[in-house]
Amino acid sequence: MERRTFLRGAVIGTSAAAFAGTLTHGAAHAAPAQPGAGPYGALGAADANGIMLPAGFSSRVVARSSQTVSGTSYTWHSAPDGGACFADGTGWIYVSNSEVNPGGGASAVKFDSSGTVTGAYRILSNTRQNCAGGKTPWNTWLSCEEVSLGYVYETDPYGVNAAVQRPAMGRFKHEAAAADPVRRVVYLTEDETNGCFYRFVPSTWGSLSSGTLQVMVAGSGTSGSFSWQNVPDPDGSPTATRSQVSGAKQFNGGEGCHYANDTVWFTTKGDNRVWQLDLAAGTYELAYDDSLVPGGAAPLTGVDNVTGSAYGDLYVAEDGGTMEICLITPDDVVAPFLRVTGQSSSEITGPAFSPNGSRLYFSSQRGTNGSSSGGITYEVTGPFRV
Repeated sequence: MERRTFLRGAVIGTSAAAFAGTLTHGAAHAAPAQPGAGPYGALGAADANGIMLPAGFSSRVVARSSQTVSGTSYTWHSAPDGGACFADGTGWIYVSNSEVNPGGGASAVKFDSSGTVTGAYRILSNTRQNCAGGKTPWNTWLSCEEVSLGYVYETDPYGVNAAVQRPAMGRFKHEAAAADPVRRVVYLTEDETNGCFYRFVPSTWGSLSSGTLQVMVAGSGTSGSFSWQNVPDPDGSPTATRSQVSGAKQFNGGEGCHYANDTVWFTTKGDNRVWQLDLAAGTYELAYDDSLVPGGAAPLTGVDNVTGSAYGDLYVAEDGGTMEICLITPDDVVAPFLRVTGQSSSEITGPAFSPNGSRLYFSSQRGTNGSSSGGITYEVTGPFRV
């Protein structure tokens, strides 16, 4: 994935605040926020795993690519990427994509109520470069292929049901997906320099076997109103889905996507931005743009996967940059939450919280050796605000 270097970052006032519902839709913008230490304070020295964390937090290694997961006989996949957590009785499951081609797919790790690993297994095989994806309200994992004419696969985190290809969701260079249970749609990003932002409207909510693929239509600016238009040919051949609708808004390298509270956020790596759609008002704007405040050092570079906490903080993983997960708080502070040291040839992927919000999972895709076989999946515990 593309790596970029920037000089400064900022958040537009209402964008982060709206994430936690602290401002009404359409409220006036405040001045761009300044980078700060964030709610957890400054990062401490690197721990034994090479991770810098705020006071009170600790990390552990959950799995390493090409090695068996501790306490199991399962060998963890290469190049771990997008991920999510699912409740499993009193425990939970973390699923993770594999961004290799050929092979790809996704795996899962099971934890009991104390956080002990109790199992690991494959949930998707023989696909291509599975990058990000998304969790559905009916507890399946959407694993997306980041290749030309790629598919979305619906998988079972519990390892019971076979994965199913979902061609109705469109064939393009997929990145992430985010389900919206209010409008009963799934939003989709596209990793192209002139990619689009889509939504899939299932014929029946809870089933992704059929439905309508739509693309966002808007002007060329960074804010305004938007609408949705049907994509005539979701299979993208011979004409790519992004080129079928006049007025479809183009974005420079769509990456992570997250929905909460009538708002959907997504990142674009080509210009290091986080976009926000106010779905109730039908408007869009920037939630983060490093070019808004001149000078200094950017607190967030190489935007990629994104997730949200129950409290309302948005966590954005860096592809390259300084190998950080940064957060955007409801009061408009952009700050690093953690930094992975000694792995400058890697990227951070798959941030996801356990169901009770007390543990954060993520991966370093290529680890210390810069190879897809060197990926490391971590867990961070500590006093997360929930």
